[in-house]
Amino acid sequence: MKWATWERLDAAAAAGISAALVTRLADGAQSLFDGERWQGALDLAGEQRAAVRRMLAADKSGMLAGAEGLFVRCYARAPRLVVVGAAHISQFLAPMATLAGFEVIVIDPRRAFASAERFRGVTLIDAWPDEALEQVRLDATSAVVTLTHDPKLDDPALIAALASPAFYIGALGSSRTHAKRIARLTEAGLGDKAGRIHAPVGLDLGGRAPREIAVSILAQVIQVRYRGEGS
Repeated sequence: MKWATWERLDAAAAAGISAALVTRLADGAQSLFDGERWQGALDLAGEQRAAVRRMLAADKSGMLAGAEGLFVRCYARAPRLVVVGAAHISQFLAPMATLAGFEVIVIDPRRAFASAERFRGVTLIDAWPDEALEQVRLDATSAVVTLTHDPKLDDPALIAALASPAFYIGALGSSRTHAKRIARLTEAGLGDKAGRIHAPVGLDLGGRAPREIAVSILAQVIQVRYRGEGS
């Protein structure tokens, strides 16, 4: 491993950012993905890079499928679930996700909602979502779910998430609500990326109660983490 590569890997670890190191076994050539940039001697194709991101999201090291002699070593932090909106669904989703091994962060500028009494044992950020997500530094092991039903809060969060390598992005709302959301994101120049958003959020399990919706959201996040967006 070259010194510059080691420095970047060490810096990512110090910052709590997941990274993946790709090595060509034939000659030892390497490239590093630190959640934001690719750097190194290997020039990976777009689909290969996407496959590396999926492996990093699942914290799965091994040979890169569909590539000859490329080994991926993942240095992944615990998966992180960022919930925008301290709503009733969030109160069920946060402890469920914690039990499933996720680091949970709840973002809501409304301090009456984002209180330690309502959310125990998780990180609370009472800032506007775009400012909060800049602090969080989303990476390939991050999932983002917006639950406020308020475009003033959800849209900035979605814009920030779409610009990140987060493995999952979901938004609460009906198909009609999501169509309006897509129109707004298209006006913001993100129409080509809006297809990454899972909406209506969660697997269709049939439940309608907040705790049931929380189960469906967490199930979909886990499914995408291990099986990818095409699931």
